[in-house]
Amino acid sequence: MFTGIVQDVGVVEQISRIASGKRMKIKANKIIDEIKNGDSVAVNGACLTVVEFSNAHFEVDVSFETLNKTNLGSINTGAYVNLERALRLSDGLDGHLVLGHVDKTASISDIKRLGEFFVLKIAIDNYIFSNCVEKGSICIDGISLTIANLSKTSLEIAVIPFTFENTNLKYKKIGDSVNIELDIIGKYVKKFLGSSSKEGITEEFLSLHGFT
Repeated sequence: MFTGIVQDVGVVEQISRIASGKRMKIKANKIIDEIKNGDSVAVNGACLTVVEFSNAHFEVDVSFETLNKTNLGSINTGAYVNLERALRLSDGLDGHLVLGHVDKTASISDIKRLGEFFVLKIAIDNYIFSNCVEKGSICIDGISLTIANLSKTSLEIAVIPFTFENTNLKYKKIGDSVNIELDIIGKYVKKFLGSSSKEGITEEFLSLHGFT
């Protein structure tokens, strides 16, 4: 479990092939002292397991499924990646609940600067649109962000200067792929509403699913 608050920006220094996947060696700065084998680390929002570490690097194995479903399958050495260690029970929830399970990738269609702020526009499909709401949370490359504007073909994110400078967003270009994880609470609510569409929301339904 993660919060979408990026703790470090790492650099992919080596990519090697292994059976049914790849191994990535990532240089980290701020989080490396707290990493050990077996730890979960979100890399661009994808939950991966540390298999080796040193005083400056850690290594993760990336399965074929993750390579196919995320932008980790297309990045090269030298790429900047957002890093977040798994949430501890004592930590504050400064972003939103993030599982590290990427739903889809999407492409950046525009990046604009408005004063000190930035507006990130992302082209989306119907699945992403149907699971989003304006002012709702979304995780983009592991960053907890708020949707400012939403249409059937795109969404816009207003990015504060701190987030832009302390994540890999400052290295992004139009056309780049980003990982999208949709709000898990919103997906559950949508499923519950769909399963009760014929009968409507009743007190019995709410009780059955733990809402009362």
